[in-house]
Amino acid sequence: MKKIFLLFLFVSFSSVNAQENLTFQKPSQSILALAEYERAPSVSMDSKKEYMLLTYRNTYKTLDELNQEEMRLGGLRINPVTNISSTVTYVNNLKLRKVSDKIETQVSGLPENPKITNITWSPNEKKIAFTNTTSTGVELWVIDVVSSSAKKITEANLNANLGNPFNWMKDNQTILVKMLPKNRPGLIDGKKDLPKGPTVSNSDGTKSQNRTYQDLLKNPTDEANFDALITSELYKVSISGEKELFKPAGIYLNESFSPDGNYLMITTLHKPYSYIVPLSRFPQKATVYDTTGKEIKLVNDIPLNEVMPKGFSSVRKGKRNMNWRSDKPSTLSYVVALDEGDQSIKADFRDEIYNWDAPFSSEPKSILKTQQRFAGIIWGDENTAIAYDDWYDTRNQKTYLFNPSNPSLAPKIISDRNSQDIYSDPGNFETKKNQYNRYVLAIENDNTYLIGDGFTKDGQFPFIDEFNLKTLKTKRLYTSKIKDKKEDLLSIEDFKKGDVLVQIQSKSEFPNYYFRNIKSGKLTQITNFKNPFESIKDVYKEVIKYKRNDGVELSGTLYLPANYDRTKKTEKLPLLIWAYPEEFKDKNSAGQSNKNSNEFTFPYYGSFVYWVTKGYAVLDDASFPIIGEGNAEPNDTFLPQLIANAEAAIDAVDKLGYINRKKCAIGGHSYGAFMTANLLTHSNLFACGIARSGAYNRTLTPFGFQSEQRNYWDVPNVYNTMSPFMNADKMKTPLLLVHGDADNNPGTFTLQSERYFQALKNLGAPVRLVLLPKESHGYAAKENILHLLWEQEQFLDKYLKN
Repeated sequence: MKKIFLLFLFVSFSSVNAQENLTFQKPSQSILALAEYERAPSVSMDSKKEYMLLTYRNTYKTLDELNQEEMRLGGLRINPVTNISSTVTYVNNLKLRKVSDKIETQVSGLPENPKITNITWSPNEKKIAFTNTTSTGVELWVIDVVSSSAKKITEANLNANLGNPFNWMKDNQTILVKMLPKNRPGLIDGKKDLPKGPTVSNSDGTKSQNRTYQDLLKNPTDEANFDALITSELYKVSISGEKELFKPAGIYLNESFSPDGNYLMITTLHKPYSYIVPLSRFPQKATVYDTTGKEIKLVNDIPLNEVMPKGFSSVRKGKRNMNWRSDKPSTLSYVVALDEGDQSIKADFRDEIYNWDAPFSSEPKSILKTQQRFAGIIWGDENTAIAYDDWYDTRNQKTYLFNPSNPSLAPKIISDRNSQDIYSDPGNFETKKNQYNRYVLAIENDNTYLIGDGFTKDGQFPFIDEFNLKTLKTKRLYTSKIKDKKEDLLSIEDFKKGDVLVQIQSKSEFPNYYFRNIKSGKLTQITNFKNPFESIKDVYKEVIKYKRNDGVELSGTLYLPANYDRTKKTEKLPLLIWAYPEEFKDKNSAGQSNKNSNEFTFPYYGSFVYWVTKGYAVLDDASFPIIGEGNAEPNDTFLPQLIANAEAAIDAVDKLGYINRKKCAIGGHSYGAFMTANLLTHSNLFACGIARSGAYNRTLTPFGFQSEQRNYWDVPNVYNTMSPFMNADKMKTPLLLVHGDADNNPGTFTLQSERYFQALKNLGAPVRLVLLPKESHGYAAKENILHLLWEQEQFLDKYLKN
C-alpha cells in the first residue's frame, strides 16, 4: 500500500508539473506565407532630395543572433566581445540612387557579410559614415555618395557600448570617434571571483518615486565591469584613416559640436553609481572645449539623481535639456525648474529657459518662462522661436511664439489645447536646414508652415497650413482627399513652387514615396515597392465606429475573410480582438479615432490580422480608453471601463451580423496582456485569451506603472483590485501566456508570467505558459516568432474555432 501511495503521489505530481519537450514549430501555410516575406528597404534622403540611401535588412533576426554573450549593467545590454549593444538590429546591404533616377546602384566595397548600423550623413551630405560589427569588434566605414563606394577607416576597435560611437566634424573630412582604451582592464567573472564583502545600500530617509528598472548594477563587481566596458578614448580620425588622440580615457556619454563647429560639448559620467536607477541618472558633467581640446568651461555638473518628486510633471533640480541653439554659431540653451522640479509645489511659472553665449565668460540670460513644464523649442532666427510646455495631469499643452533676443516682449500663446485632442491638433511646424546645417523653423516672408495629420470625426485628411508670424492667422494651403488612399505629408521641399514629399498607400498598396505639387496637383512617383502580402489583398477592411454604454465613442479596424459573403451572413465567424488600454482625462478626446481604413494592411506578429486567412473575423486596435475626468484618476474605475470597452466591441461586430458572440477571444501585448488577464478574470465575454509579456502583480511595480503616478501605499486598493494575480482564484477561462525569457522592459519581468502561471495552475485554471528563449520585451528571432504564431494558432483552434 505504501508503494502504491508513493506511486500515486509521483504520477499526480508529474501530471501537475508536466513540461512539454517541444521543438520549434511553424504555423499553417496561410499564416506562414504572410510571416515569411521579404522586407522592403528603408529610405533615407539628403536634405536637398538629390540622393536616397536604401538600407536592407533581414525580415527577422535568428536565434543564433540572439544567442550572444551579454552583460546587463546600468540599464544597458552589452556584448562584451564586440562592444556594442546586444539588442541592435543590423542592416546587411546598402544601395544609393539619385532621387531623379529610377535605378539604384549597389554600394561597392562593403565588408563581407556586413552588420551595419549607426548610419550618419556628413554635414554636407557628400559622405555617409557607418559602423560594421565583426566577430571581434566594431569598425568605422565611410561611403562616398557620388561614386557609391565604401571603404574601411578604422580597425575593429570602436566602443559602441553607449550608442553611436562617432560624430562628424564640420570640415566633412574628420570624424570624432570613441575607441577602446589601449590599457583596458579585463572583465571580472563574478561567478569565479569571490566578493570581498557584502553589498550595502543606504537611504537617508528622503522620499522618492523610482519605477521598477531592469538590468541595474548590483555590486562592486558590476561597477568595475561597467567602468571597463564604457570607458573610451576620443580620437580625431580623418576619412583617409589617419588618427590623433583628442581626449584620454574617460566615460564619454555624449559629444556635441556647436553649429559653427568651433566648440565641442562633452558629457562625461562619474561616480558614485547607483544600484536603484540606471546610468541616465548617474552623476554627469558637461564641459565645453575648443577644437584643439582646450577646456573652455564646465557648463553643467549634475549630481546622482536617486530621489525624484512624485508625478510625471516632476523633474530634477538644476540645469537640464542643455543643447546648442541651432540658429546661433555657439550659444547654449538650457532649462531650470522654478518649482524645485516638484509638481506639488504651487508656482506661477514652472520653468525658465536660458541662453549662454560662448566662451561662457558672461552670465546666462533668461529668455522665457513657461507656465507649465518645458517640452521643447524650435529655433527660428534672431527674433523668432517656438516653445512648448505641457502638464501631464491636465494633458494641457501650450505653444509660445516669442522673441529670444527681447525677453521683455511677452510671449504669445498661439495654441492652448488638450494634447490628447487629436481633432484640434494644429500640426507640426516645418523646418529647414540653415547655414550651419542645422534644422530651424522654416520662415518665408513672415510666414511659417504647419503639417498636420488631419484627423477629424469624418476621417483623416492631412493638411498644410500657412501661419503668419505677425497676424497669427492661418491659411489652409492643401488638404489631402485622395479617394481610397492615405497620403502622409512628410516635408515641404520648395515653398514657392509648392513641392512636397509625400508617402501614399492603400489597404493593398505598399507605402511609396512621391513628390506632390500642391498647386498643380501633379504627382511624381519616386519609389515602387511591391506588396509582399498579395494573399490578403482582397480581405475586407473597414474602420467601424460604435459607442460604449456611457456614450463614449469607440472604434476599431475590422477585417473579414476575402471570401466571406457580407450580404448573406450565413456563417457566423469567431471573433479575435486585439487591443491596448489608453488613459484619458476627458470623454471627448477618448472618443476620437486615429484609424484609417486606407492604411496598408501589414500583418506582423503583434496583431491577429494573420487569422483572417483562417476564417476568423478580426477587430484590430480596438479602442480601450480608460477615462478619469476632473480630479478622478482613470485607474479608479479601470475594471468597469475595461469590461464596458470589450462589451461594446463585441456588440458592435455582432450587430453587423458577422460573428458568433459565444466565440470571441481577446489578446494583447505588455499592458494589453494585463488587460487580457483582467477581462478573462472579471467578465464572461470571452471564450479564451492570449496575453504576451505582461505584468500581473502590481505590488511588484509599487511606485507606479503605465500612466499611474500614485504608489502602492497611496492607493493599495487600486493596485490590488487591478492585479490579476490577486484575483487568480476567479480566473477559469483558457489563457495562453507568452513571455520573452530575457524581458528588458521596466516592470514586465519574466517572473511576472512565471508566478502568474503558477498561481493559475495551482488554482485549477486552464493556462499554458510559453517562454521564448533569448527574447526581450519585443520579439525578434524568426524561430520564436513562427513558433509564437503556431502556439496562437493551436490555442485558438482548440478553444475558439472548434
